[in-house]
Amino acid sequence: MTTRVAVMAIIVEKNEAVEPLNRLLHEYGDFIIGRMGLPYRQKNINIVSIALDAPQDTIAALAGKLGGVDGVSVKTAYSNVTGDE
Repeated sequence: MTTRVAVMAIIVEKNEAVEPLNRLLHEYGDFIIGRMGLPYRQKNINIVSIALDAPQDTIAALAGKLGGVDGVSVKTAYSNVTGDE
């Protein structure tokens, strides 16, 4: 199975979105290389970045599920780095 390295930028604008966001990230935890979350208190949002190494379909599925959570915005940047699991 070919995997790609990618980074997701996630903006959380509603506090009630945190629980479903964390549940999804836990579900895809095997593909997550690392995670960084920053609270931006002045704007009352949270900024999360996720580094992934996963099949492209898996990355797209996670992005789609995250984007479907009310109060969450997500963008994904793919690298050209691939590998086989």
